[in-house]
Amino acid sequence: MEFNFSDPVGSFIAAARGVLLGAANFFRSIARQGDIASPIVFALICYEVYAILAGILSLLFGGITSFGTGSAGEQAAGAATSVGGFVVGIILAPIIAAIILFVMSGIRHLLVIMIVGRGNAGFEATLRVQAYTFATRLFWWIPILGAIVGFFYGIYLSVIGIREVHSTTTGKAALVVLIPLGVFLILLALLAAVLGAVIFTVLQQQVQ
Repeated sequence: MEFNFSDPVGSFIAAARGVLLGAANFFRSIARQGDIASPIVFALICYEVYAILAGILSLLFGGITSFGTGSAGEQAAGAATSVGGFVVGIILAPIIAAIILFVMSGIRHLLVIMIVGRGNAGFEATLRVQAYTFATRLFWWIPILGAIVGFFYGIYLSVIGIREVHSTTTGKAALVVLIPLGVFLILLALLAAVLGAVIFTVLQQQVQ
């Protein structure tokens, strides 16, 4: 069921279907070590597909909103800029995906070591889970709904994946996945509070 280079198209479809529709069985059956390149490439492909579809949607949407407005030169310049951004986005997508993959895998495996203990299946197993949850990126390009559903479903897949590959409980797996999210939300709230205080102070000074 895992992605492999001998049958890239068929195995990609099978892996995406397996993780999205049968996460528990999929993660229970995957290898814990060896051939780490395959899940990494799977994740990069998923993110690239997302970048391409989201970019195309952005181009089409931009073209529709700008139709009939501005001079021909302005429209041409805007289209060139959009196409340029689209191309750059496609080129940078694998790099961004790799950074997200390894950073999140590192953070989560550190928590696996702390919460699950030494009996865990190793960093490669955590990396595989993180890589295959990138399957949710295949529908992130759908406006609003895709990102929301993909985000929460990705959390669910991560919990199931950590639980299965490391042979632990759902509670411990949930802690591994949700603690980084909780820390991020707290930091975001603190940042918003600081920015709000700064803006309020500036406005008060202007009024005085």
